[in-house]
Parts: sequence; C-alpha cells; structure tokens
Amino acid sequence: MGIKLRLIFVNFLQFFIWGSWLITIGAYWFENKHWPAADFGQIFSTMGIAALVMPTLTGYLADRFISAQKLYGILHILGGIGLIFVPQAQEPMQLFWIILATMFCYMPTIPLSNTVGYHILKTNNFDVVKTYPSIRVWGTIGFIVALWTVSLNHIEQSHLQFYLGGSVAIFLGLVSFTLPNCPPLGKKAKDAPSDLSTLNEFWKNPQFGLFFIFSMLLGAALQLTNAYGDPFISSFANTPEYSNSLAVRYPAMIMSISQISETLFILAIPFFMKRFSIKQVMLISMVAWVLRFGLFSLGDPGNGLWMIVLSCIVYGMAFDFFNVSGSLFIEQHVDAKARSRAQGLFTMMVNGIGAIFGSLGSGYLIQKYFTSQNPDGTDFLHWPEIWSAFTVYALIVTILFAVFFRSPKAKDHA
Repeated sequence: MGIKLRLIFVNFLQFFIWGSWLITIGAYWFENKHWPAADFGQIFSTMGIAALVMPTLTGYLADRFISAQKLYGILHILGGIGLIFVPQAQEPMQLFWIILATMFCYMPTIPLSNTVGYHILKTNNFDVVKTYPSIRVWGTIGFIVALWTVSLNHIEQSHLQFYLGGSVAIFLGLVSFTLPNCPPLGKKAKDAPSDLSTLNEFWKNPQFGLFFIFSMLLGAALQLTNAYGDPFISSFANTPEYSNSLAVRYPAMIMSISQISETLFILAIPFFMKRFSIKQVMLISMVAWVLRFGLFSLGDPGNGLWMIVLSCIVYGMAFDFFNVSGSLFIEQHVDAKARSRAQGLFTMMVNGIGAIFGSLGSGYLIQKYFTSQNPDGTDFLHWPEIWSAFTVYALIVTILFAVFFRSPKAKDHA
C-alpha cells in the first residue's frame, strides 16, 4: 500500500472513532439516561480539560523522546479501552470520569496525527499544503461513515456506539505501529514540556497571540455545535407534527451533512491558502459560524428543514477554514524541532480552553435561562432562543477579529 493510501486509512479511522459517539452522546444522555442539561456540559468539558494538558505533554515527548507514530498508537489503544468502559457508568459523575480518562488519550492523537502526516509527507518529498488536505478529507469521510453507521442501526441512544468506537480505536492503535518512523527531532534540546522558547520567532509578532485567543473563541463555538446539534433535532420527536419526519427518525444522518460539506471545503483549502491571508480565511470561517447558528435558530424538520440542511452545509466552511487551515498555518510558521508542541498548543486552545469555556458556559446558561419544566418533571429546552444566543456570540467574535487581527507573513521552516 502506498504511503498516501496508508495515511488516508489512518485519517479515516482517526475520525471514525470520534464520529461514532461525539455527536450522538447527547441523545444517549438526554433520551436514554434523562440526566440534567447542566451536567451534560461537564461531559463535553472533558475534551477541554484533556486538551489543556495532554497535547503539549505528548508533543514534548514526540519532539524529544519517542517516535510520534508509536506514541500515537499507544494512546489509541488506551483510549479505545476507555470507550468500551463508558456504558458501565450509572450516574453523571461516573460517566464524566470515564470520558475524561478516554479524552486524555484521544485528544493528543489529533495534533499527533498532523505531526505524523506532515513528517511522512515531507520525507517523501510531497508538498504538504497541496497534498495533506486531500488526505485529511478522508478523516471527515470516516466521521460521516461512523455517523451513518450509528444512525442506520438506530444506536444513537445505545451503549453500542461506544463499543464500536472503542474497537476501532484499538485497531488503529495496532495499525499505527506499522507506519514509517517519525523520530523525535529535538532530542538535544533541554527545554521542559511547557517551555516554548524554541518558538522564539513565532512569538515575536503579537498577532500570533491574538491568533491563539481567537482559536480559543472559535473552539468554544465548535463545542456548542458538537454538543447540541443532535439533541436539538431529536427534541422535535416530542412535537406531533414532526415526530415522524425524516430528520427526527435519522438525526445523525442529517447532522452528517455537515461532515459531507467538510469534504468539499477541505479540498478547497489549498486554493484559499495560496490566494488569501490567514485573516481572510478565518474571517470567512467566522461568518459561516454566524450563519450556522442563525439558521438553526429558525429551522425545523418541516417547512424549515432547508434551513437545518443549509446550516449543515455552511458548517463545512466554518470548521475547515478554521481548524484545518489553522493547523497548516502553524506548520508554515514554526521551526521543525518544536512543531509537535506548537500543534499541541493549537489543540489546547481550540479543544482545551475553548472547549471548557464553550461546554461549561453553555451548560450553565442553558440551564439558567433557556430551560423550563415539563409537566412530568423533565427539562424542556427552548432551542430557538439557545441558537439565537449562540448566533450573537459568533457575531461578536467575528467583529472583534476583523478589527484587531493582522495577518503575519508566512515563513516556511524546513
């Protein structure tokens, strides 16, 4: 199997794991366990907590001590075991601790997958900016396939989704040990895991600090759509006129339109990265986030289904032009000896601080301002108001970014 095909396979499995449960754990929580909305925010914060520590630590290990592909494999095996234990949780805090342990293993594999892919492509004389998006797109396809697998088998509310993801994670861990070696390039360095002094040139321009701050704020937006998209569509099952609609019967499949859209916009990234500044690309992403939330606030599974579908299409631009382009931006500006840590820092801001801010903040606000009680004592969430509040948030972030951020000049370090 050629090197590109092997990287495609790895990316496919990397995001199949996440797609098997990330979007549907909300349905498992609200429709199966019937636990409070405020506690659900804590579950999604586990990704943020793990991303605060693990990507930087594992990036340090990959830069200094252990081949990246081996560390990548070990973490997937441990994370897969964690997912298999998820159904054992009988109350919210038990699930929190199990998911937290699992995320401590999974979150660092995201920047490590970039590190491994970039290193292997460069050592085989590929142009990373041109080649990597066509490989990374298969990760999105893996996410879609996982969602469709879960939806068509009607296991959105079942523990089987976690067994599926766990099994694939263990398999990917074993596959990772067959990849070409990605040795640590900073063995002789004497800095500590938290020391980013090797990024000196990167830090000289204050715009990079702003880049990470806005990455955090967009990371919060990403957690909002991941956490509440599927529960939002599933909630229409309680409305008689929508209870038998296509969207309600197959919510994960409707949400997968977002990932289908991703596959198209990922392939457009080389075009945009060559012709537009990072500010322009990320500004497009932010406007797309405003549309994503705004359309959700107006949509429904009936006459408003087109708004939900269009929101899912817009998501592809919102996610790719921020997440994938941001990763490539880091690759272009950081010395090779510190790239694993820089990718880890980016993940920490997006999926760490941003995820905690988005998950806990939204959980608190939804419980306090947008939740009422049904006659049977269960929570009723006011979804149009929730999505409208998210829209205002995204709009404010967009305006601030347009005013304050300036694109730095790219410098490619071999």
